[in-house]
Amino acid sequence: MKSIVTVFAAAAVAALAVPAHAADSKAAEALAQQSGCLACHTVDKKLVGPSYKEIADRYRKDKDAEANLLKKVKEGGKGVWGDIPMTPNAHVKDQDIKTIVQWILSIK
Repeated sequence: MKSIVTVFAAAAVAALAVPAHAADSKAAEALAQQSGCLACHTVDKKLVGPSYKEIADRYRKDKDAEANLLKKVKEGGKGVWGDIPMTPNAHVKDQDIKTIVQWILSIK
């Protein structure tokens, strides 16, 4: 009986976590839209810059990825994905950049 209760409790927690993650993803994507990120990037295909999926795939095993991408988004950069530079995004709040970068790195 105790194991059945444990299984149901675990299933309930998992069921509640999925919508929260989906809502977080939607909010982060909306934040990326509001910040101008989607003018050059899309979730799943190259536009001007790489897709967010390509970015997540490239940095998935890099333990310093979040910190490096926070800096890159804020300051801009060139050369990692080709010759087209990424413009600085100093107008975007640091916490918003962090939310967007964490979302990007979570994309599978």
